Amino acid sequence: MRRRWPFILTALLALLAGLCFYRASFSPPPGEREYLCTLSVRCDTILENMEQLNKDKPELVPADGVILAETEVGFSEGESVFDVLKRTLMERAIHLEFVETPFFASAYVEGIGNLYEMDCGPLSGWMFKVNGEFATKGCSLYRLDPGDGVEWLYTCDLGRDIGGEDASLGGAGR
Repeated sequence: MRRRWPFILTALLALLAGLCFYRASFSPPPGEREYLCTLSVRCDTILENMEQLNKDKPELVPADGVILAETEVGFSEGESVFDVLKRTLMERAIHLEFVETPFFASAYVEGIGNLYEMDCGPLSGWMFKVNGEFATKGCSLYRLDPGDGVEWLYTCDLGRDIGGEDASLGGAGR
């Protein structure tokens, strides 16, 4: 048994160091988050289109359609909409699935809260707006400014049901 203690202690220390590194790689220390913005994630449009929703998904839709209520979050200079979304959802144990898209040099959000694109019809998926305007560039390319308000919204009709019809055609946002 005495021979195992050094091994067990080394393994525990390695695990602890790994967890600290993993956590640090996603989240700047609080002192470095010098700016604030708000973030919310909603899928209330699904509530109006439940007949289109994948039959395995109704239990994933919150009764009020709010996955993350408007929350004030800190960020550092140069961070993107995607950086803040990824970190905030991870800290709150909310599922996020994305792919890196080299063609657009950006991340593409496929699913939040286990609700994915095309789960509520062929034109459904996630879109985001900043300060009330839908963006015309990818979420990992959109750099935040202090005080920005970021909303992630689930659309069931290529943005037309959430006021983003121009964004889906590349005509709105900054």
